[in-house]
Amino acid sequence: MIMDKREDYISWDEYFMGVAMLSAMRSKDPNTQVGACIVSPDNKILSMGYNGFPIGCSDDEFPWVRESEDPYDNKYFYSAHSELNAILNYRGGSLDGCKLYVTLFPCNECAKAIIQAGIKSLIYADDKYADTSSVRASKRMLAAAGVSFTPYKPSGRKVELTL
Repeated sequence: MIMDKREDYISWDEYFMGVAMLSAMRSKDPNTQVGACIVSPDNKILSMGYNGFPIGCSDDEFPWVRESEDPYDNKYFYSAHSELNAILNYRGGSLDGCKLYVTLFPCNECAKAIIQAGIKSLIYADDKYADTSSVRASKRMLAAAGVSFTPYKPSGRKVELTL
């Protein structure tokens, strides 16, 4: 008996952005949780990342605050962004021609890593810092390097996990 295949499966974009969103849930940052998922040209997940501290830097001992009287007591000196973590987590060789799904538009520092890694396409869920100099510089570099950046178009589909 031949049965028709399911028609209500999620799209590639929904799948990969969902993985990025799930990765963001691993972040211990109390303010902003960001996730990233790197995908090969043939739709294979190569790496994932989320914002957090480097291996060996305890998230119980390093600060999570944005501002402090002592400038060395804020998270910005210590945390690594999700995009950089995803790039550094990959151990399989080249990322040339890959796509990056990320929940928040990358800063200028991550844009440099994205460009240098050879990633050619960026799909982002949120651009809440679009007017900052960091994101404006990021977009300038990405465009100059030929990296496309496209907003994720939510389908409105609800996906629920029970763990």
